Amino acid sequence: MSWLAHQALAAPEGHWDELRGLTLAPTAQEQASDAHMSSAWQTFIDHVAGEGLQGLNVRMKNLQRQVRDNGITYNVYAAADQPQRPWSLDLFPLMVPEANWQQIEAGVLQRMQLLERIMADAYGPQKLVLDGHLPAALIQGHPAYLPAMHGVPPVGGRYLSVAAFDLARGPDGCWWLLSQRTQAPSGLGYLLENRLIVSRLFPQAFEAFPVKRLAETYRTLIDGIKARSPAGASAHIALLTPGPYNETYFEHAYLARYLGLSLVQGNDLTVRDEKLYLKTLQGLQPVHGLLRRVDDDWLDPLELRADSTLGVPGLLQAVRSGNVLVANTPGSGFLESNALLGFMPALARDLLGEELQLPAIPSWWCGEAAALKDVLPRIGSCVIKPTYPYNTDRHSFEPVLGHQLSRREQDEWAGRILRDPDAFTLQSWLPLSHQPTWQTRVDGPSESQAAIESRPVVLRVFAVADAQGGWQVLPGGLARLGTREGIASMQRGGSSADVWVQASSAEAAEGGALADDGVRAQTGTAQRLVPGDNTPRAVLATQTQSSVPMAPSQSQSQSQSQSQSQSPSQQPSAKVLAQRQRLVTSRAAENLFWMGRYTERTENTLRLVRLSLEILNSENQNQPQLLNFITQMATRHGLVRPGVPAAALSHRVFERSLIAGLWDKKLATSVGFNLRSVRLAAASVRERLSPEHWRLLEQAELRFFNSVASDNSQDTVEVQGLLAETSQMLAALTGAQTDRMTRDDGWRLLSIGRHIERLEFLSSALSSAVQGGLIGEQAGFDAVLDLFDSTISFHAQYQQSRTPQALLDLLVTNPDNPRALGWVAHTLRSRLLRMGNLADGVTLPLAGLVPRLVDLTPEALWPLDCRADAIWTTSVQPLPLHAALADCQTAARHVSDQLCGLFFTHSGEARFSFVS
Repeated sequence: MSWLAHQALAAPEGHWDELRGLTLAPTAQEQASDAHMSSAWQTFIDHVAGEGLQGLNVRMKNLQRQVRDNGITYNVYAAADQPQRPWSLDLFPLMVPEANWQQIEAGVLQRMQLLERIMADAYGPQKLVLDGHLPAALIQGHPAYLPAMHGVPPVGGRYLSVAAFDLARGPDGCWWLLSQRTQAPSGLGYLLENRLIVSRLFPQAFEAFPVKRLAETYRTLIDGIKARSPAGASAHIALLTPGPYNETYFEHAYLARYLGLSLVQGNDLTVRDEKLYLKTLQGLQPVHGLLRRVDDDWLDPLELRADSTLGVPGLLQAVRSGNVLVANTPGSGFLESNALLGFMPALARDLLGEELQLPAIPSWWCGEAAALKDVLPRIGSCVIKPTYPYNTDRHSFEPVLGHQLSRREQDEWAGRILRDPDAFTLQSWLPLSHQPTWQTRVDGPSESQAAIESRPVVLRVFAVADAQGGWQVLPGGLARLGTREGIASMQRGGSSADVWVQASSAEAAEGGALADDGVRAQTGTAQRLVPGDNTPRAVLATQTQSSVPMAPSQSQSQSQSQSQSQSPSQQPSAKVLAQRQRLVTSRAAENLFWMGRYTERTENTLRLVRLSLEILNSENQNQPQLLNFITQMATRHGLVRPGVPAAALSHRVFERSLIAGLWDKKLATSVGFNLRSVRLAAASVRERLSPEHWRLLEQAELRFFNSVASDNSQDTVEVQGLLAETSQMLAALTGAQTDRMTRDDGWRLLSIGRHIERLEFLSSALSSAVQGGLIGEQAGFDAVLDLFDSTISFHAQYQQSRTPQALLDLLVTNPDNPRALGWVAHTLRSRLLRMGNLADGVTLPLAGLVPRLVDLTPEALWPLDCRADAIWTTSVQPLPLHAALADCQTAARHVSDQLCGLFFTHSGEARFSFVS
């Protein structure tokens, strides 16, 4: 075991060393490697020491690959055109012994009770202020206090459903409270991903520790919200997110998928008659509970920030009426003030009759004269923090470490505090404990150096309200790691670690076998543990038996056995089962529709560019009909800018313009623009996509844009190779959309979007080809087959019989060729008919607009007596094909416009509701 102790740097002087389980004195720094390791780390090393440092390096690479494969990101409000930043996770877990956890758990439960009492008094009798236990400036004077909620009893009898507590271990080895989060605390999703990844990398150590289970607390959270909501167990719960540009949007989508909640944005919801509804394809669906990830200020533009587009107008009134439970109740933000920590010991004695079991770092609110007089001379040993949050009219700033300030700077801060004492809170500086971390540095083009270094760590612990009126602490948490000099937030480059809480002997014996199954599920070959597209919403109910969530296949089989053992009274009601049908919000429907259209549009334009480049560099490059055709098609679809000479006039200018336009982000019709639009549409419905699906999207976009040269000097052969590779990835994406997504109404709209785009593009292309006289030439005939991706099928069925009738049989009337217009129209019609249950059957008339091409014969479209080089007319009358192709284009545009008006803008006939 000594190899780790020798390799790992000791914690700085005066900081607790998590590896060695003590605080080293200055004289002992040089002997740190000989210090005794903690029992938790001894157990851990017993199962990994044999591999040495190289084995850890391999595990770290696997960890980073898993983070990328799972699509775990944390963004700093990234712009749409910037890559998402991978989540930062360290290799080693933070291990908390059973005795330490008992102190943390008891202290957090006590503080949850205290916060609930304070919240109830602040929005009730306000005796704490009247009796002088709390200053009014920290309650009614706090910007996060909402007078509009005063006197409103909490829905379900609880103000707080979930809260987070940031803890740190001091030099004495005890855990201290640093801060608390009660509005919309983040981390519940990330810590679960951390557990899934790290426990897989160290399965033997994970079993031997042993580690407490996580999944039960997540079920407790949802069961508690449902029990307190107006509809009880059959309640519809949604997760409110600011949207895909939020820094923690991955977590929002992850939690919604894992917990079986509807992921919604503010514009997905509406308030009618003081009740909250979700806009869906099925109409307005009632929402009884809202797990929010939006801060108070942004929740309701009618009563709070008028410029908010993240909230729901009228939401506060719905809460006041008792018709919707919002977790947490709006107005809890004042509890997050650091100034409150100094009043907590006395409040615990007054409200609970108890001493606090979990101490907080000493805090002084400078608005209190006695506290100001006491602490101001010691400003150099304190941390200066704002009393009030950002985005308010009160003065706010980043925390400042007093010991890092010069004497002059300390005096300047003292002056600021004296001018506005209410806005400042001083806290004692606590040397944070240090956790071993695995650090890798690249020394050269191919070599990297790895080392074990210590980093300061803060532990975020979560408590949730249960259905019985109590609270439960999640047996784990999110460990945040900083630089060696101090803690860094995740926004500023910090990292994270899994948290292993040691289970008692009884807990380990009770859950041992099932925990083994959970770990084995992670270490198998098909290991994606996050519920994917086809995972039932009720899967969470089957995941409370193991230390980590089980794979969906295990969850489903266990769910079946549990269902068989239930008594009739325990079986879910028909109403609850019906509610498990996945709701499709109007926003999700619109994004799925355009995701389908942009995917198909990208494929079509890619194929058109590839065909054009092949023609321009082949023996057919001087055939005027072909050159006119690709010029007309490229111009119509915006692949070349206006004013570019036609291909027949200047081959190379046209070719270079065609290539340069591929990556043009400002050109709304370019391949790059369409490819990026696919990813942006998918980002808004990420909770519906499997990790593999999302990874395909990211990889396709990344490879496409990373290939562009700074001077746009791409070689034509290289460009053709890139386009072929991108086409292959889009083919895989088509497979994911076709066979890996649940076929609900949202998927049908995605499919409809693809078929509308395909019907319009191919009918337009065939029309141009016939009009340009391509059918009468072998090169033109083959070009049409290539554009329809049907060359192999044609040669297999018709060999060298290049007649117009054979071409139309394969590309127009064929019911089995997915690239044939007849098949596309038939599939589009069937999707519209399948959605006839929506909006009183408004899609049924749309299905009637789609031409029935499969009922026609090739001879009816192109009579046998008409020559192959005919353009549009026979000697007597126009070609019937002309009208059929025009009908296809008209139907595609009309169906698209009608669907947008019916389901996406909620206009006209879409204004209906099933709210009886």
